Amino acid sequence: MAESKRVKAEEAEEKDLNVNLNEEATPIDPTADVVVISEDVTPTVAVVEEEEVVVEEPLEIFSTADDKMFLTETGEFNWDAYEAAGGYDNDERKKLDKMYEDTLSVIREREVVDGTVVTINKKEVVVNIGYKSEGVIPAGEFRYNPDLKIGDKVPVFIEQTEDKNGQLNVSHKTARVFSAWGNVNRALDSGEIIKGEVKSRTKGGLIVDVFGIEAFLPGSQIDVKPIRDYDQYVGKIMELKVVKINNEFKNVVVSHKALIEAELEEQKKLIMSGLEKGQVLEGIVKNITSYGVFVDLGGVDGLIHITDLSWGRVTHPEELVQLDSKINVVILDFDDDKKRIALGMKQLTSHPWDAIEGQLEVNQKVKGKVVVLADYGAFVEIAPGVEGLIHVSEMSWSTHLRSAQDFLKVGDEVECVILSVDKDERKLSLGMKQLTQDPWENIETRFPANSKHKAKVRAFTNFGVFCELAEGIDGLIHISDLSWSKKIKHPSEFCHIGDELEVVVLELDKENRRISLGHKQVEENPWDVFETVFTEGSKHQGTIVRKEGSHAIVALPYGLEGFCMNKNMKKEDGSTAKVEETLDFIIIEFNKNQRKISVSHTGTWKEEEAGSPEAAKKTSRPAGGAKKSGPSEGDSQAVKAVNAQVEKSTLGDLSVLANLKEKMEGGTTEEKKEE
Repeated sequence: MAESKRVKAEEAEEKDLNVNLNEEATPIDPTADVVVISEDVTPTVAVVEEEEVVVEEPLEIFSTADDKMFLTETGEFNWDAYEAAGGYDNDERKKLDKMYEDTLSVIREREVVDGTVVTINKKEVVVNIGYKSEGVIPAGEFRYNPDLKIGDKVPVFIEQTEDKNGQLNVSHKTARVFSAWGNVNRALDSGEIIKGEVKSRTKGGLIVDVFGIEAFLPGSQIDVKPIRDYDQYVGKIMELKVVKINNEFKNVVVSHKALIEAELEEQKKLIMSGLEKGQVLEGIVKNITSYGVFVDLGGVDGLIHITDLSWGRVTHPEELVQLDSKINVVILDFDDDKKRIALGMKQLTSHPWDAIEGQLEVNQKVKGKVVVLADYGAFVEIAPGVEGLIHVSEMSWSTHLRSAQDFLKVGDEVECVILSVDKDERKLSLGMKQLTQDPWENIETRFPANSKHKAKVRAFTNFGVFCELAEGIDGLIHISDLSWSKKIKHPSEFCHIGDELEVVVLELDKENRRISLGHKQVEENPWDVFETVFTEGSKHQGTIVRKEGSHAIVALPYGLEGFCMNKNMKKEDGSTAKVEETLDFIIIEFNKNQRKISVSHTGTWKEEEAGSPEAAKKTSRPAGGAKKSGPSEGDSQAVKAVNAQVEKSTLGDLSVLANLKEKMEGGTTEEKKEE
């Protein structure tokens, strides 16, 4: 009210000043007070004009009495009074408010609602969700749906009902993620066809955006034909079918191939119904593997096994065919139930054996190239598509086990002899060793019986040693022919593989290709000499080596062993002789054929006690009549010389033993003459 009074006062004062300024000037007494007043007029008017500019402009809307009636005592505008003056009472206002609110949808933040597309431009899509403002969504969120048009219903996610600018904030991408898994599961159950955008390629397939979820499209499910360039699908929209969902790992597998499989099945049935064995068709190489080639016959695939590509040997199918190339094939067999077709290429040409029939004969020399090596032999191609086998036993006359790699390698050009021809089975048996002389042809002249040779130890058996006399000629030394004196349980105790031994040919069997060899026969049999040394009743010193059950083994001179029964080991004091004890023994038996010497210690002291003539007879005596416990002094020296030269093969220089035998025989003759 105070402000209103001030304004009215200023207006009245302004009117008075304007009147005074417009009146004519009259003489005034210089001494009058009016002069003072007139002097103050100009500055007062100037001040009023400045205040007039500042005050009057904001108060223009209240220039009428009707407007001023809506001001409050504080000078603020009363909107309630203003709206009440419009002619609506409270009931009418409530009714109008309700009508307006009914036109709006009730929405809550963080929920998915359906909206209608009202505007589409390059950058944005405007969606009406029935709220007081419309939602604006980036156009990139609808890239998966290039057919989007005005009026389409789309789900949106309410992120904010009103942001700082008062704008509704919504997202279509987030809404798709919220509803994606439900859509995916529904698509799997119903088998409906969906669309997805290929985002990128990955190992073994493609990554596809389906309902906002990244799904995997395997390379084998892209098309019925193998796809070699996955990049060509990146960025494209493809029709797909959900084939598998892993809820635990949140994985989705889709397929494009499944959409056309049903159509292909009908096409396969049609093609399979018209197939016949021997029919020649044209196909496209679909895939190449190490074992064969898959060929597309126009909707159905067939396999050419690697063995049916060529009559010749093929290392890998890529040597003959290339991907996507057109080839002619012949139907070898097919299975309607399994939808399998066996194809062939080589059957379109004649077999190479037909061309060379009658040209191959046994013992004919041929040349070829080694194409395959195995442990048991080598395959040699003597003509395109014609191969023969050289068995490892036909590569050398040697009978030792060896592999084909020791003689040949792949790619070698070899000359061989045809050993046999099987036209029905189309097999050739070849040989290499037949190009050289058979070492057994002149075996009688090279290795006659009783001839001495050197041989190399090649192998052991429990019963002897196999030795190689020459390439392809092996002989056997029986274990009993290794040594005259030593008892050998296994040949490895006597020699080693690779050792060289002197041998004598004992027996020759050319027909069966067998040679019997001996090693001990290189020297004379020492048992002929031992027979004169170890006569029955002669006494010799020996050492008990070991006990074996009912007898003991006694080491005698010259490396021989004797057998002594336990009852013959009793000593003079009544005790039994022990191992490693050295005692005198008498010979009670000498068997040259069995190379066995039986001895007794008990007999030594019993005979001495008895002093019997029989004991004296059994005891060898020297020519002077003294008791003889063994060979004479000279004989003993000769025997010692022999013993000093003992070797594992002969036990010593048998010529010395022979001399010993002659001396002993000479001494016996002299004794007889004296008698």
